Amino acid sequence: MPFRSYTTEYVRIQGLKMHEIPLLENLRKKIPGLEKNWDRYTSMLKEKKVPAKTELIKRGAYTKNIFIVKKGCLRLKFEDKGRDITIAFFPENRAITSIHSYRGTYKDSQLSVESIEPTDLLILNGEDAEIIYRENEGVRDFLLEYVGERFDTYLNLFLSRIRDSPEQRYLNLIKEQPDIAARIPQHYIASFLGITPVSLSRIRNRIWKEQK
Repeated sequence: MPFRSYTTEYVRIQGLKMHEIPLLENLRKKIPGLEKNWDRYTSMLKEKKVPAKTELIKRGAYTKNIFIVKKGCLRLKFEDKGRDITIAFFPENRAITSIHSYRGTYKDSQLSVESIEPTDLLILNGEDAEIIYRENEGVRDFLLEYVGERFDTYLNLFLSRIRDSPEQRYLNLIKEQPDIAARIPQHYIASFLGITPVSLSRIRNRIWKEQK
């Protein structure tokens, strides 16, 4: 299936149901100042449905859009000498943006983001995000905490690549993200683990036989 480019065709949300997006509900609870302008802020969100293999953030591109996954899954990836390597998965209730764009180093970014499966997104553009940041100091602290959590995740992934065998990395994935291991195509799982699909198949068969 060929890759599709992300377009700006979207619709404004009519009556966002907060229980569908725990990330936003948590943000609302942590930052009381958001409450008085909540309807205005949520009206800034746009909704878009994208098919699988839609590239939302391109390598080296500049974008301050924030993507929140309502349904489906995205992946953070990079390409190296023809190899497609998955860095992280972003299923429902996760948000992602281009940190390089916010830091002004987007030209050096080697990363891109695409949908793995048909995905429903909430999108906040950079201009509207800046309004929310200016009006609510606590939002930046919330985002800093979120970025810190992502850093810890990537650090653990880096250490696992050094310390653990491919089989142990797969077992860690099953334990920590069982839904991802079950629903994501195996070639993406293999690229995330740093092995070939054939090696992953052998690992899965060996684990299945041991547990049988």
